Amino acid sequence: MNLEMRNRIYNQAKDWVLQAGMVIRKKMAEPLEIETKSNRNDLVTTMDKDIEYFFVSRIKQKYPDDKIISEEGYGDTLGSLKGTVWIIDPIDGTMNFVHQKRNFAISVGVYHEGIGEFGFIYDVMADTIYSAKRGEGAYKNDYRLPKLNSEKQITESIIGMNHFWLCENRLVDEKVMQQFIRTIRGTRLYGSAALEFAYVSEGIMDGYISMSLAPWDFAAGVIILKEVGGEIYTATGEEINMLKKNSIVACNPSIKHEIIDKHLKAGRK
Repeated sequence: MNLEMRNRIYNQAKDWVLQAGMVIRKKMAEPLEIETKSNRNDLVTTMDKDIEYFFVSRIKQKYPDDKIISEEGYGDTLGSLKGTVWIIDPIDGTMNFVHQKRNFAISVGVYHEGIGEFGFIYDVMADTIYSAKRGEGAYKNDYRLPKLNSEKQITESIIGMNHFWLCENRLVDEKVMQQFIRTIRGTRLYGSAALEFAYVSEGIMDGYISMSLAPWDFAAGVIILKEVGGEIYTATGEEINMLKKNSIVACNPSIKHEIIDKHLKAGRK
């Protein structure tokens, strides 16, 4: 991808993200059709589908050779990230969208030949966009985010965590996680993986752990977090697979060993 094309796609993608956010805000008060997918807590609304179609229709018209991975079924079925691939979550945090009308985000990551080129996480109701272009830093609106603190200690860290290990089929021993929680300064749960990646990138959280995320949940966040020096692994310390669900540890590199080796690997069932 040459520089001119790179800049053109970045600007177009950002414009589409902001336009989609405006559509959501304008229609926020309209009645929603709400359905369930895999279980009663896995929600999808007409807005999710409409916003995904908003992106897919425009991408296919302007960049017909590009491929799309998306949550609600308008994308392509891919076996690789060859060429240019857009990975889209039209509303990340649908339950928050339905119940709270806030704490949800549009997430768009653009990959070329398997490399993350641009990422956008748009907190729609706060009108705050986190963005990154590979090699050119990450931004919160027009403010360039600084590199993460290289001397962060685990005992001073706030970690975003979901409740997966409390469920019946948990993958990590709850006693190990209880000890982990006693070790760190505190935990947070926002209900939107994209926003949690953004907050780690901003440095207002120091890590984020989830036992099952799809590519559209983390594609944009991976690009943004890497631009501030963050790292992303599976719960066993392996490289993530951009084409399937993964356990995810996204964190400040200085606490990676404490999270993965001392706790997640030690507590693996």
